[in-house]
Amino acid sequence: MNDSQITQSKKKGSEILYFAKSLFGLCFILGSICFFGQLLTKAVEFAVGGYMLLIFGTFFNILVILGLLIYGWVYKPRLNECLKAIGILLINIPIAVLYAVIGVNNLQ
Repeated sequence: MNDSQITQSKKKGSEILYFAKSLFGLCFILGSICFFGQLLTKAVEFAVGGYMLLIFGTFFNILVILGLLIYGWVYKPRLNECLKAIGILLINIPIAVLYAVIGVNNLQ
């Protein structure tokens, strides 16, 4: 591998991680808006929005995770970056569970 190929390889790995961090941040921010909006205003619309985010966000994140797994499997040099990106995306799971438990208990 020459220097330009190594540089391009590092750039591609950082793009994968940037995408995962951006998706994590987007889902986290939207979930936090719904969670704190419902807690502070007691508006049911925030709870419904959070529930819809759980459904569609889970579906979309699973598709992205599957895509990253397939991409890493096909392009073996990118597998490590793909697994790191998947790890970043999986951080949202315990946060979403915590928000859901608190939100459901707060509705009652």
